[in-house]
Amino acid sequence: MKALTGGKLKLIQAALRLITQSSSLSSLGLRELAREAGLNPNTFYRHFKNLDEFGLQVLGYIAEDMKSGVRELRRMAESSEQASHDTVTFVYHYFLANPAATTVAVRELHGPSPLLRRALESQLDASAKEMAEDIIERQLVSAVPPETIHEISRMTIRYILFRAMDYIEKPAQRKTIQQETERFINRQFRGAMLDHLSQTDVEGLAQKNA
Repeated sequence: MKALTGGKLKLIQAALRLITQSSSLSSLGLRELAREAGLNPNTFYRHFKNLDEFGLQVLGYIAEDMKSGVRELRRMAESSEQASHDTVTFVYHYFLANPAATTVAVRELHGPSPLLRRALESQLDASAKEMAEDIIERQLVSAVPPETIHEISRMTIRYILFRAMDYIEKPAQRKTIQQETERFINRQFRGAMLDHLSQTDVEGLAQKNA
């Protein structure tokens, strides 16, 4: 995504400051948005056709801001457990530092605009695909077939977003939420490994750990 500058960037940053007071991106008032950005209201239509196009730019801005850091961490991981820990730590800390961006993502997934819902779903799928590709490339769970890694990655991305608001709003539970999220991911991969073992192999592991 091309780096945003000027009026576009000011409007997007203004929306992220205002969003906690609004139910969704599509309900933001243009005059209020322009005033927050320090711009003339007519400036909005020099940059965006409508609120849906503006919403797409906001979602893209959030996604790009988060994904680059996550990918770098996963590419340095030496195990699936380390990848899980580093990814979850980075994403939850991002949520905490950017609560407005998190609010946008959570609200728009079930918001009134079909276009923004589809766009967010597409971004979640893209993040899941990148997660799966990084895991496969690093051979972090080589015993699990690629299609299963993609499936677990899709579930993981949605689980993390599902827990996002609790993480932000309940400080006393943050450590627990992070630990639960890491266990969720690791159990999915461990279960997938067992799914592809023979019954004899499973029984051998059970006896070894008895």
